[in-house]
Order: sequence, then structure tokens, then C-alpha cells
Amino acid sequence: MERAFTGRSARALRNRFTDAYEPVAPLGPPAVHHLTSSLRKVATAANDTDLIYMWAGAGYRQARDGPATQTLTRLAARMETP
Repeated sequence: MERAFTGRSARALRNRFTDAYEPVAPLGPPAVHHLTSSLRKVATAANDTDLIYMWAGAGYRQARDGPATQTLTRLAARMETP
């Protein structure tokens, strides 16, 4: 569970920030969210995924690595099949 960025438990992908700060993150929403706001804005602008939170849904373990076009093609094929 991720709370390093927000102060509350949530499912997120692990990165350098969550690995470093999850163990010591306080349960303090929304204060932690606001404290990390500037960090997340700068990291997002720099495309630094180690310093932003990336939410993960319940089926995140089923995700596959690959180009977005492959993913969209695979999902479209599932929608066409009854």
C-alpha cells in the first residue's frame, strides 16, 4: 500500500520515493498530499516517474509491458469477441 505521497493507504506502483518513504510516512491526509504537491509537479514536468505516485488498480499484476498500440489492439479485440 502507498501512503508516502498522500498519507492514506492506496494501491500504487512502487518507485524510488515510495520505497524510501513508505515506512516512515505519517497517516496524515490531506497534509502529506499537500506537502508533496510541489515535488510531484516538478517531477511530472521532468517526466520523472520515481517522484510521482502512480495508482494501480486491483488487476495491476495482470499488466503487460509493451507499446500502447499493442495494449489498445488487444483490448479492442476483446471488445469485439462476445
